[in-house]
Amino acid sequence: MLMKTVKDKGRKLVNQQLTNKNDTGADIMVIAAILGIGAIFSLYVAARAVDPMMEVHALVFLGAFLIGAFALVSHVSSSKEAPQGAYETGVVKAGVFASMFWGVAGFLVGVIIAFQLAFPDLLYFEGAPWTNFGRLRPLHTSAVIFAFGGNVLIATSFYVVQRTCRARLAGGLAPWFVFWGYQLFIVIAATGYLMGVTQSKEYAEPEWYADLWLTIVWVVYLLVFLGTIWKRKEPHIYVANWFYLSFIVTIAMLHIVNNLAVPVSLTGSKSYSLFAGVQDALTQWWYGHNAVGFFLTTGFLAIMYYFIPKRVNRPVYSYRLSIVHFWSLIFIYIWAGPHHLHYTALPEWAQTLGMTFSVMLLMPSWGGMINGLMTLSGAWDKLRTDPVLRIMVVSLAFYGMSTFEGSLMSVRAVNSLSHYTDWTIGHVHAGALGWVSYISFGALYCLATWLWNRKSLYSNALVEWHFWISTMGIVLYISSMWVAGITQGLMWRAYNEFGFLEHSFVETVEAMHIPFIIRATGGTMFLIGALIMAYNIWRTARGDVRTGEKSLMDESSSQAARPVPAE
Repeated sequence: MLMKTVKDKGRKLVNQQLTNKNDTGADIMVIAAILGIGAIFSLYVAARAVDPMMEVHALVFLGAFLIGAFALVSHVSSSKEAPQGAYETGVVKAGVFASMFWGVAGFLVGVIIAFQLAFPDLLYFEGAPWTNFGRLRPLHTSAVIFAFGGNVLIATSFYVVQRTCRARLAGGLAPWFVFWGYQLFIVIAATGYLMGVTQSKEYAEPEWYADLWLTIVWVVYLLVFLGTIWKRKEPHIYVANWFYLSFIVTIAMLHIVNNLAVPVSLTGSKSYSLFAGVQDALTQWWYGHNAVGFFLTTGFLAIMYYFIPKRVNRPVYSYRLSIVHFWSLIFIYIWAGPHHLHYTALPEWAQTLGMTFSVMLLMPSWGGMINGLMTLSGAWDKLRTDPVLRIMVVSLAFYGMSTFEGSLMSVRAVNSLSHYTDWTIGHVHAGALGWVSYISFGALYCLATWLWNRKSLYSNALVEWHFWISTMGIVLYISSMWVAGITQGLMWRAYNEFGFLEHSFVETVEAMHIPFIIRATGGTMFLIGALIMAYNIWRTARGDVRTGEKSLMDESSSQAARPVPAE
């Protein structure tokens, strides 16, 4: 009996090692092929580019592929093997730092353009078009949503799927390809905005070649995630992985369909969309709203379903409710996009369809919020002593508020007042800052202690400062935009006794001056909070502990989050 057990364990270990070696060899060959083909094509495009923007981007791609090839050769020649059975934490650590870097960068650009709206001559130079609001604004949105939010989702998904499946990330070097490939896409998109390279689609501004590269990276991301689930040792697939998977699959579908385009030249940056007219508008907002729904909602709900129960050391309040939440959310959300096109050329039945499903979204959204909040049952006292948990709980409050507001604003009568006004800006930032950023901040604080095996953060007092400064900033931001938006809507629909407009457009712009200053002030406070957080995480990763401060001991979570030893 003893010999049989030893033989079984030995056979299992040998098979695992052979599988890992085969996976590593396969992924090295695939990555080498992608880098080689990409370098040759980039060199060709750089030599034959028809516009200077394409030449710059071709050279950026070429440099990235050559650096990647050098790193790959160095890795192969080093003959280092990953420890069998241990979790892959290096790529997650890199994701934590990348998330903070791009987050601070995106928030900084947001503050700059907020002050530009309040003071139009500020930081604008006629000879430097890249300082123009029109180029900085998409840089801000993409940096915050895709650079900051995307890195948070990739890092947390790689962390969560390993722990919940009790398996190392699949693909060998593939997770690192996903990480660095995504950073390359961010650089290409950001520099493109500054140079004026854009296809003028909200949340989908990068041109055709950047979209193609992101598609390759995203397919590898999907394969890594699915491969890890496939080789899991835990029979049950935890609900967070369902949310992550829906985010990855649906974003791939949205990205490919909305960005179908015909390039003018394979060596030029310009392309034309495959759709036109109202079909293009409908496709764009099918993509745009579901980018919010599946990138900024389901992905971050996956974070909520793992990190809040882990932080309070409690199971999810209702696992059955989480499953109902998942399926109802993904089936309803995909139909809500047409509410962005009320009072347009879109057929009224399609507008009504979008409005109806948007109102229905309130039920699963609030079901998820209640499930997250009720997970704290029996642990509400932790809110007094744990500022990280407080940040995550407040994020759920903002999630519930912004989803209620979104359903309300989709109603045609309300939309006639709110659409095209700064009320929409306030709504978007209530969700982006209050929900997405706050749940991300909570997850990053947790990862800082778990990944580096620290008993606590460098300073919990700094977390308190971060929380209160940022929260006051969010309140200033969204309240000023609510006032500004409703003011705009009422001024635009005001008529005099002769049937003419009561106010000129410039008068509505003048009325926005004070709310815009308040908005910029709130954004500045949020940026200050993010800088405090970045400093805190950096000191935590170094292993520093602030002297004279009582530490919040989180040994149980820290121990539970450590990698399992090799079998």
